[in-house]
Amino acid sequence: MEKPSVDVILLTYKPAKQVCELIRRLEKQTLPVHKIIIMNTEEKYFEERFYGTRFLEQYKNIEVHHLSSREFDHGRTRDKGISYSEADCFVCMTHDAMPENDRLIEELVGHLYQEKVAVAYARQLPGEDCDEIEKYTRQFNYPDTSGLKGQKDIEQLGIKTFFCSNVCAAYRRDVYDRLGGFIKKTIFNEDMIYAAKVVKAGYNIAYVAEAQVIHSHNYSCMQQLRRNFDLGVSQADHPEVFEGISSTGEGMKLVMNTQKYLLQKKMYWKIPILYSKSAFKFLGYQLGKHYRKLPKKMIHWCTMNPGYWKSNNAW
Repeated sequence: MEKPSVDVILLTYKPAKQVCELIRRLEKQTLPVHKIIIMNTEEKYFEERFYGTRFLEQYKNIEVHHLSSREFDHGRTRDKGISYSEADCFVCMTHDAMPENDRLIEELVGHLYQEKVAVAYARQLPGEDCDEIEKYTRQFNYPDTSGLKGQKDIEQLGIKTFFCSNVCAAYRRDVYDRLGGFIKKTIFNEDMIYAAKVVKAGYNIAYVAEAQVIHSHNYSCMQQLRRNFDLGVSQADHPEVFEGISSTGEGMKLVMNTQKYLLQKKMYWKIPILYSKSAFKFLGYQLGKHYRKLPKKMIHWCTMNPGYWKSNNAW
């Protein structure tokens, strides 16, 4: 089979200096990227990083599209970027994901056309500054063994069947168009909502451990609450995907396994931190699941994406 063409849909917001290195690494992939389509939120921050530096001018395959914070939506913005692509497949990435090596794109795309796979997502490795708790979370969610998930796995894996991350994930364009693409209005989880659609249509999701990006966050307790609030909102808004499939059991398993890991490392002082952050995660998730009962001011305080509530009549 002739190698498929591939574009990268890269989302940026207040891009840091590392985005230049990210672009350099994408341009050196063993499977060449045809086009890098940057969907940037708020042009003024992009100006500060790139305009006047002439960095982007050295590449002829980069195009940039700007939008405001009010226009941004996790699903609609990516879908708009995809509409600028004519490639056989595309890779969605965020600007804080750094390719570990030059085989990232080839490893991902290589799995897209096997065993009825429609989506393939990459392994996320912890950064050098990653906290030990978050380091184990990366290991828990992104193990060193690749796997394939489909309808047959729902009973055993539950919500994990639909787990996928647009931090770095490749998609077949023909399947994407056939299934209607990403949902156009969602606060979060556009990747998992689409993954559920894929699985229910009889396709598979590939986790590719050989495709690796460096990506991790050292979130505070309040940042964890806000992130999980948005997660809860997305699940409440899409019962067709998440109703009847619990995710709290998976969360408890992560807590228990992380505690065991910390004990093995003799990092006893981190166990109270683990439980504090886990409590904030659970509180945020529960508030998000029941956001319709909350006053607007509290929703605005809880969310990580205030722009979502100001647009699209989200209130």
